[in-house]
Amino acid sequence: MAITPYLLYEDVDEALKFLAKAFGFRKYGRPMLADDGKVNHAAMQFGHDLIMMGRPPSGYRNPKHLGGATQYLYVNVEKVDKHYQRAKNAGATVLEAPEDTEYGHRRYSVADPEGHQWSFAEDIKRRVIKKSARKRSAARSSI
Repeated sequence: MAITPYLLYEDVDEALKFLAKAFGFRKYGRPMLADDGKVNHAAMQFGHDLIMMGRPPSGYRNPKHLGGATQYLYVNVEKVDKHYQRAKNAGATVLEAPEDTEYGHRRYSVADPEGHQWSFAEDIKRRVIKKSARKRSAARSSI
């Protein structure tokens, strides 16, 4: 079983380009086109996970137009600081720079051009545990 987020983008073509450039997502399958030739539905892959996206119905207002988001996506990555630089260089709006959290993640948060909020995090508990083990090992060998 899996939960697959479905995001609404006013410009799916641009969202596909941005998510690939900023976050490293890859197109998954073939996008579906509407009668006007624009992408109406598409999917992208990140690791083994998928997201889907489509054009909204009339009357929709994206988070940027609403002035806030009602949810955000939380994505686990390796080398979160490097991932942050990639997103920032691609034009993502930085909401929070990378920081270590009390729950053992190093995390940053950004918004995409339509205002959808994304947090990317790396599990640093393992890094801390490995570092502590090296310190203990070094302390024992100096005795």
